[in-house]
Amino acid sequence: MENQAASNTEIISIKETQKILDVKCAMLNGSTLEQVMMNNASFKDVCITGLKIEDANLSDLEIKYAQLGGAYIHDIGMPPEGHPAYDPDAKQRPLKFENCDLQGSTITDCNLSNVSISDCNLSGMKINGIEVADLLKAYQQK
Repeated sequence: MENQAASNTEIISIKETQKILDVKCAMLNGSTLEQVMMNNASFKDVCITGLKIEDANLSDLEIKYAQLGGAYIHDIGMPPEGHPAYDPDAKQRPLKFENCDLQGSTITDCNLSNVSISDCNLSGMKINGIEVADLLKAYQQK
């Protein structure tokens, strides 16, 4: 580990090692984690606004009691062709959203094949500009 002082903030560099960090009541603003394995890590009662997660395997991720206002989630799925982890036979495992407030959200250019929506408030929801409530009403009248 290397220690350096920079504007009253200690910079701790951890490289090419295996460690378990137990961090409590700490300000780690501006920290960077790159090429890091953190399987089974836990973040509880944290403020990480502005967090960016890029080129990451987040399989089995669970986010609970979180505020995601303004979140931008994009390019989610298996690694694309040309990526070192690309596998043409790999299939994305299903995602599960439960008890989420997604009002006013936008879903664009997504593969929603075989998606199941149940017991949800769909008022004002539109698919390709058509009110879902109207579609369901027309379907039920058949």
